[in-house]
Amino acid sequence: MDYTKIIAKKEINGYFNAASAYIILVVFLLISGWFFASPLFLNNQADLRSLFGIIPIIYIFFIPAITMGLLARERNSGTIELLTTLPLNDAEIIMGKFWASLSIITTGLIFTLIHFLTILVLGSNIDFGAIFCGYLGLVLLGAVYSSIGIFTSSLTGNQIVAFIISFFIIFVLFILEYTLFFLPSAIAGFFQYLSIGYHFSNITRGVIDTRNLVYFVSLIILFLRLAIVSMQSRKWK
Repeated sequence: MDYTKIIAKKEINGYFNAASAYIILVVFLLISGWFFASPLFLNNQADLRSLFGIIPIIYIFFIPAITMGLLARERNSGTIELLTTLPLNDAEIIMGKFWASLSIITTGLIFTLIHFLTILVLGSNIDFGAIFCGYLGLVLLGAVYSSIGIFTSSLTGNQIVAFIISFFIIFVLFILEYTLFFLPSAIAGFFQYLSIGYHFSNITRGVIDTRNLVYFVSLIILFLRLAIVSMQSRKWK
């Protein structure tokens, strides 16, 4: 039996059975829609660059809000102990939560395709390759932030604490790109590689480089692995 799929489906149903998921998605779409529409009406310019620029910033708040309760809520209510009595391992629990959160993020991105359709209707010059790479970058970025959120949610039973820790880690990865100017040139290259914005901007330019893909996949694996270790550590106490 595919327990990962069962857990993911349970979490997705739980999201949409609560008003909070709809509120988060609506706020996400309103903000992203505003930043798409502003250049359209003010500058008579229709493209998705502004959208690809603002969504990573929205993610800093949006994704911790989605992931903060995935494990923290289970720990606080004690249902995490019930989960561990079932014939499934910690990796299946973590991956089920991960795919559920990524599904919500992807759902939000799918709704933003209405902006792409708007560009098609307006007959603007469209670089399909750049748009595809932009959305690919947003999915990868969302996957990294989701893995971070799940890791922080595994550390505590308090959802607010999980949100704050997740926000802090994501913010540090995001802000690194803007601190390079203040760093000595000897270490600037190293911190540039650590910066998630550097790799995201490379992809949104329409260039899919294996180094950027390795960076994103490595972070996803790292934080999911840390979440699994955090889950397993409760057995040592």
